[in-house]
Amino acid sequence: MEFDMVGYDPAIANALRRILLSDIPSMAIEKVHMYQNTSIMQDEVLAHRLGLLPLTADPCLFSYPPADWSPESGTAKDTLDFSLTIKCTSSSDPTKQYNNDHVLTKHMEWVPRGDQEKWMGTTDPGCADKDILINKLRPGHEMEIKMFAVKGTGRDHAKFSPVSTAFYRLLPSITITKPVLGEAALRLQKCFSPGVIELEEGPGGSKHAVVKNERIDSCSRNVYRYDDLKESVSLDKVKDHFIFTVESVGSNTPQDLVSMAWDVIIEKCDHFIGELQDSEEKK
Repeated sequence: MEFDMVGYDPAIANALRRILLSDIPSMAIEKVHMYQNTSIMQDEVLAHRLGLLPLTADPCLFSYPPADWSPESGTAKDTLDFSLTIKCTSSSDPTKQYNNDHVLTKHMEWVPRGDQEKWMGTTDPGCADKDILINKLRPGHEMEIKMFAVKGTGRDHAKFSPVSTAFYRLLPSITITKPVLGEAALRLQKCFSPGVIELEEGPGGSKHAVVKNERIDSCSRNVYRYDDLKESVSLDKVKDHFIFTVESVGSNTPQDLVSMAWDVIIEKCDHFIGELQDSEEKK
């Protein structure tokens, strides 16, 4: 999702970005019980890969685990269980060499705790994409694993971050200060990303350069390579116009994540105002 923030201070834009990365909760695999892993991937590396898998379970339906949480003490309201059992064998099919040689997220099975299947409203809170590669096996290799997911934030660990990317950039500002005609106009057009500069018919049939869509400019500054062009264009950025890009890993839509981030900002502001008022009263 891409949206614009116009008239904001850079500190507000950066606060929104940091909260999206660190303070919005999501579900991720926290503990892994490995009963069998004869693949070439070490247990700790495999556990790390499993922890980074993006789950689609709605974190709003779950509570944070207590400090002394363990898979055995977990409840239906704070723990999700998954299992993965797979073995690679030689194939009798001449079109393929092995069976189950690629371990994918489609091989993970959700094991509901209690009545989770009723109140969660889904039959699969696992990964949205079922073709994420977890491991590669060869005949004789097998894996038997149980996984336990909990609710957390990116402040605890990056695996809990609900966004794959969250960044902003300033809106480019391109102004043609003097007419650029003919061959020079064509060179000017090639200095920018496709679609930024267009050529239009001018008086006498000659083409002249005009700014069409400065928003998509990549700010390459190639125009400064030409002495006859660099004085014809003014390049700048609008200091209070932020173009924000947010991509979700799947548990919530980008629109919901941004809305939740604003709620966190408001909550932090209310807390800070309360602290200021308390300190004033103590004086």
